Amino acid sequence: MARLVIVSNRVPDQAELAGARAGGLLVGLADALVPGTLWFGWSGRRAEQTSTTTRGMEVNGITYATINLGEGDYQSFYLGFSNGTLWPLFHMMPSLTVFDREQYTVYRKVNKAFAAALLPLLKPGDLIWIHDYQLLGVAAELRVLGVTNRIGFFLHIPFPAPALLEILPPSDEILKAMLANDVIGFHTERDRAHFLGAVEAVLGIGATAHGVLTLDGHVTKVVVTPIGIDADAFTAQAIRASRRVATKRMVESLAGRALMVGVDRLDYTKGLPARLDAYGRFLSTYPEHRRQISFLQVAAPSREEVDRYRALREELNYKTGAINGAYSDFDWVPLRYMNRTVSRSLIAGFYRTARIGLVTPLRDGMNLVAKEYVAAQNAADPGVLILSRFAGAAAGLQEALKVNPIDIDSVAEAINRALIMPLDERQARHVALLERVRAASASVFCQTFTAALTT
Repeated sequence: MARLVIVSNRVPDQAELAGARAGGLLVGLADALVPGTLWFGWSGRRAEQTSTTTRGMEVNGITYATINLGEGDYQSFYLGFSNGTLWPLFHMMPSLTVFDREQYTVYRKVNKAFAAALLPLLKPGDLIWIHDYQLLGVAAELRVLGVTNRIGFFLHIPFPAPALLEILPPSDEILKAMLANDVIGFHTERDRAHFLGAVEAVLGIGATAHGVLTLDGHVTKVVVTPIGIDADAFTAQAIRASRRVATKRMVESLAGRALMVGVDRLDYTKGLPARLDAYGRFLSTYPEHRRQISFLQVAAPSREEVDRYRALREELNYKTGAINGAYSDFDWVPLRYMNRTVSRSLIAGFYRTARIGLVTPLRDGMNLVAKEYVAAQNAADPGVLILSRFAGAAAGLQEALKVNPIDIDSVAEAINRALIMPLDERQARHVALLERVRAASASVFCQTFTAALTT
């Protein structure tokens, strides 16, 4: 059986591997992490220069090999081109997109360094699976080094419409580099269609009916393989978490009120200012629900050294104060805002307690919070998922209450509808949603992609 080599910008740290917290990639790849697997990427540490050799550790039979990034490369590759150019553009926010040719040069250099450091670790027959927008050029660099192994790439964020991608000056180089992969995967049919359309618009290469592209004799298959979770395992975790002291304290603090919960990384793509505005609109439009609901918004810190993210944090602090100042009472605070990381196990207990899960990104590749919220619910008395139609998860979770996150009145209406929804409707929606979450599991994601990579 071929060894799987996972390549990502970041390799999970000790806290993630121990289960104290876990990003979407670690959750989604859990079923692929069998003894013998190699996971390669950046350690998260910065040094004077980017490493050319790897450091490794083994946990449960899985090898984690890492390199360090030089401080200058971190600034230009990670904060610069990856997150100042690709991130906003791929999330279809061209007004926030900046381009600096020197940063792009460093981006290519770091992708080349990843390939060079990975090369000595590879064996004939290895299946190489590269993840996400930071590493769009690694497959091409491996090919330059003579690697003939099967290489797959999966994009965890949205892919922009062709007309938007053309804004990017090196769009042709980016697309050609991606086509060095044997398989390219996306969460949704929309993202796949955007990619195929961009290849045709920019490179003049049309795809077959089955999504196969050919560039200079190399064949690339483009597939849809949405990432998922282990629903049953998360349900069990939520049940355990509901018995913890912290969750019981949360329930006691509600004093019988309904809990609405939102959990996000602090990022402008998550639509958090509009979400708080929508909650404020709800409180003003539906005064009968005041004192009957408590909204907990968790926003884990992210890229705190970037001015745009610091400004977002300040904006949310202001909006939180404005809502609480306008509507709170001596024994009721309508909005609880936590700008810190909360453990996944504790969050699972909050999900199970919550009558409403509010997931309203402006644009998202998938958003596993939506799936985790569904899995965490008590089937006898389930909550209601309110979901942005612009999250990748919306394509598979039809029974959620779908909203346009910038239409704050529609979000306010959805909150009201969720609060007054009868039990039988909540149960019917939950049964259907849970079935969908189980069907599009993490295991299916891994099996489907690796099957495509081996054929």
